[in-house]
Amino acid sequence: MASTYKMNIAGCDRELEMFSVNEKLDIAAFILFNDIEITEKAAQALIQVCPEHDVVLTAEAKSIPLAYEFARQGCGQYVVARKGLKVYMRNPVSVTVKSITTANQQTLHLGQTEVKAIRGKRVLILDDVISTGESLKAMEQLVEAAGGNVVGKAAVLAEGDAADRDDIIFLEKLPLFFK
Repeated sequence: MASTYKMNIAGCDRELEMFSVNEKLDIAAFILFNDIEITEKAAQALIQVCPEHDVVLTAEAKSIPLAYEFARQGCGQYVVARKGLKVYMRNPVSVTVKSITTANQQTLHLGQTEVKAIRGKRVLILDDVISTGESLKAMEQLVEAAGGNVVGKAAVLAEGDAADRDDIIFLEKLPLFFK
């Protein structure tokens, strides 16, 4: 198997490094960190196809630059679901999730400040890659618990079967690589 996978994302040619998830599956890792060009262009392209919203919600950590840029170019507000509780997070709302790229279960948290930012608002859930959809489901539960209304779910890439879903918006399909 090749050590990289070539693709065009938001008009940018990239080679994604390949990694083994287990003995049967490899993935091409899409990492937004340090790639300002794709972050800006992907946000711009997604804004054009996403529904109107008041706030963007993303999960810590890889998609934070995308959520920032998306909000900067669009609605002006984003919220990050944290993977760990912080002392400054009063009355947290929490949901547990198991993602394909994470070895263990994780818990996503919103503090009282983030809950207030979501309550009664139209929320767009944003991620870098949607694969199994478990992170999306957890963020939807957080929005519901916070009293917000999910108006859309979007990502730069849809991995594997996620590209066949009709409830998400994405720019490009990212294949899974079975051994």
